Amino acid sequence: MFGAESANAIDPRSFSELKRLSRDGNSPEAIRAAARQFEALFLNMVLKAMRDASPKDGILESDQSRMYQSLLDQQLAIQLANSGGTGFGDVIAQQLGAGKTPAGAHPAAAPAPTLGFDRLAAQAVRGAANAAGALAAAGGELPLDQAADAASATIPEHARAFVDRVWPHAMAASRETGIPAHFMVAQAALETGWGQHELRGAHGEPTHNLFNIKAGGDWQGASVALDAVEYRSGQAYREPSRFRSYADYGEAFRDYARLLSENPRYAGVLGQQDAAGFARGLQQAGYATDPMYADKLERIIGGTTLRTALNGG
Repeated sequence: MFGAESANAIDPRSFSELKRLSRDGNSPEAIRAAARQFEALFLNMVLKAMRDASPKDGILESDQSRMYQSLLDQQLAIQLANSGGTGFGDVIAQQLGAGKTPAGAHPAAAPAPTLGFDRLAAQAVRGAANAAGALAAAGGELPLDQAADAASATIPEHARAFVDRVWPHAMAASRETGIPAHFMVAQAALETGWGQHELRGAHGEPTHNLFNIKAGGDWQGASVALDAVEYRSGQAYREPSRFRSYADYGEAFRDYARLLSENPRYAGVLGQQDAAGFARGLQQAGYATDPMYADKLERIIGGTTLRTALNGG
């Protein structure tokens, strides 16, 4: 039997199947099918917008190639919608009642609370953009299942919350150092595991030390004693150390900016606008002994997690 999961962009049976389901009135199956059709239409519009914004001066560009590309995008939109990759169709179906318990039925457990329609719809839009971006990066050759995976890609909630917490302080430090704010957020994410491994005192008190700056002999503020992971000849080892403790994140960023501004060895880092140059500059200046520090930092700066969090993902 023909089903929505095997729909083809140019097969009129897809609309016949929807018409058949609609005879059942407002049945959950009919609502879900209509929601998937709407999601496919929406996704096709996203892909079309992406194509329209792409250069069209290739040697293979022609009216015929654009027609076949349009058919491919229609099929991709259907595949994404039927896979549930963006979740937009599910949101619509829930709002129209497809997720309601039938009269007389007794659910085994109360349904989990859901986000509001506007938040879920926004997530769906971002998912569609992820798919379009992945398709564009692959030159239009990304398999449908991989595009669906890209559409459903999300970032951990703790990473999004971490970026939200530190971003205003990073902006302030950026004005003082000339370093892009997202470079510093990426470094704080690397040092703390996106806020999950921030340094704490003996009794669990927060230090707000996002950059793991040690307390040297000239440090007059509060500090905590902890073991630090260092590297010698590429081998990791632990050594007792003292780290600075701050009252809040704002103080941590101000001290970080002061460290880079006042220490001559970081002169090549100040005002650096290139991610690779910033990361390599920190490592060459001796900020960390980890031989892979610059590579790790550069990956976070250019990575999906930070980019999505900054875009409100």
